[in-house]
Amino acid sequence: MNKTDLTNKIAEAAGLSKADAKKALDATIEAISDALKAGDKVALVGFGTFSTSVRPARQGKNPRTGEVITIAEKKVAKFKAGSDLI
Repeated sequence: MNKTDLTNKIAEAAGLSKADAKKALDATIEAISDALKAGDKVALVGFGTFSTSVRPARQGKNPRTGEVITIAEKKVAKFKAGSDLI
């Protein structure tokens, strides 16, 4: 399912126009993104929890040359599914 399919499902289920459903989905995604950028958790009961963590710096290899390189630390998003999701 892609974003268009999800928008159509939301419009059907909520009795909204497709344009309103797209606005609602975009606003939801933006709110979750903003919260994660601020370092907050987003918990949706029955669905799951979005959070961030820091992946520490590590050593890696360039597969083409075999040269050892340092991969910088990185902030990554995580999702833990709720028990009622599936």
